[in-house]
Amino acid sequence: MPPRFSVQPSWKALTGTLHGQSPAAASSNTIQTTTRAASSKASTQKRTDFFRAAQARQRKAANLSRRQVLKEERDASLGDPLATRPTPFIQQVQSISTESQVSSAGAGINYYLNEEELNSALQFSKDLSEPLQNPDRNTADPQKEREQLESHEQQHKNAEEAMQRIVNLSNGNTKDRMRLNIQKCIEEFGRHSTDTFLPPKPASVQQPNTTDKLEKVPRVGNDTGSPEVQAAILTVKIMNLSRHLQTANKDKHNKRNLQVLVHKRQKLLRYVRQKERGGPRWQNLMEKLGLSDAAWKGEVAL
Repeated sequence: MPPRFSVQPSWKALTGTLHGQSPAAASSNTIQTTTRAASSKASTQKRTDFFRAAQARQRKAANLSRRQVLKEERDASLGDPLATRPTPFIQQVQSISTESQVSSAGAGINYYLNEEELNSALQFSKDLSEPLQNPDRNTADPQKEREQLESHEQQHKNAEEAMQRIVNLSNGNTKDRMRLNIQKCIEEFGRHSTDTFLPPKPASVQQPNTTDKLEKVPRVGNDTGSPEVQAAILTVKIMNLSRHLQTANKDKHNKRNLQVLVHKRQKLLRYVRQKERGGPRWQNLMEKLGLSDAAWKGEVAL
C-alpha cells in the first residue's frame, strides 16, 4: 500500500469565522492577556520591591488599628446591655434585693402586707386585749388597774416588736424580695399610674369615610400586662441573675436563662419604641430603668 501523510487543512488558517475565533474576539483576548500580564508584572514588582512591600504592610496595619478604634468607640457609645445606671428606682430595687440593706422595717414588709394594714391590725389587737375597768368604782382598786394598764402596754410593745421582726424582709428569701420588686415595678410603670402624669399618645388623623372608633373600657385594677411593666420586671430579673453569676461562673443553666431574658427585654423595648415613636412613655421607661441603647439596638452578645 502507498504511505499515508497527515495533511493539515489549509482553509482553517485562511479563515477565522468557521472553526476559529473572530477578529474582534481575538483582539479582546489580546487586550485581556496584556492587562493580565501588566498586573502580574506589577504584583511581581511589588513583591520584589521591599520598600513598596513595607509601605503596604504599614498602610494595612494603620487601617486595621483604625477599624479597631472605631469599633471600640461605637461599642462604648452603645453601652452595656446588662449594666444599668444608678437611678432612684434602680437603687430602691437594689436595696431590696441586697440582704445587707433590708434590715430596717421601712425597706419592705413581707407576706403581702403594707405599713397601714400592719399598724391597723396591731391597734385592733391592742384594743381587744385592753383590760376592762371595774364598773363599781367604789370597790375598784386604782393601783391594780394602773399596774394592769402598764403590763398591757409592755406586752403590746413586745408583740409589736415581734411582728416587726416576723414581717421584716431581711428574714425572707429571694422569692419574697423578687415579689416585692415586681410589685414596685407595677406601681411605678403601670399605666394606671403613668397615665396621670404622662401625656397621651397623639391621635391619628380620622378619615371622613371611616367609622368612629369605640371608646376604650376603663381599666379595672392595676396594670400588669403593659410592655413597660414587663420590661421593668425583666430588668429586675436580669439584675438578680447577673449578680448571682458574678460569684457562680460555672452556672451554665442560669447563664443561658440570662441570655433568654435579655433577648426578651430587647424585643419588648423595640416594640415600645415602635409603638410610642420614641415619645414620653419610652423616654420615661429608659430613664427610670437606667438602660442604654445597647439594651435594644443591634445584636446582643453576652
